[in-house]
Amino acid sequence: MMVKWLRESHVSSIILTIFRLYLGYTFLTHGWEKISGGFDASGFLQGVVKNPGVESWWASFLGGVAIPNVELFNVLVPWGEFIVGLGLILGCLTTTAAFFGVVMNFSFLFSGVANPNALMALLGIFLLVAGTNAGKIGLDRWVLSHIRHIMNKKTTDVGGKVSAEH
Repeated sequence: MMVKWLRESHVSSIILTIFRLYLGYTFLTHGWEKISGGFDASGFLQGVVKNPGVESWWASFLGGVAIPNVELFNVLVPWGEFIVGLGLILGCLTTTAAFFGVVMNFSFLFSGVANPNALMALLGIFLLVAGTNAGKIGLDRWVLSHIRHIMNKKTTDVGGKVSAEH
């Protein structure tokens, strides 16, 4: 019942827009601070790996993948936050932006950073469950319609000729 309401109700699309704008602003500003401030995750990652409260599988991932490739993560984290924020604010590819936002929030949660990531992850999950209704008041109304139109064009091979059906 709740899922149907989240996915279909106009009232829920308004509430989800508020969630989206809050999350988008938070991601966008955190991303921009990192982009403009010379972000370096090295010290943070090394601290997380040494923290006995962090799950061993997560510490192993960070030590084996993130730390050796810290330069890549120094780009992915700030630009990822910024792009997720922009997508959520504009309501453009909202479900995709929410998915990557939730992934980032859980990454921070696994690393021991709880505030505000727990709330952000929860709100992001609401956006994911709501699907397209989360971006209904946003660019998704047009963008997703355009993508569906492109995806629905079928090509058929008729006598060696390829034709598009509309």
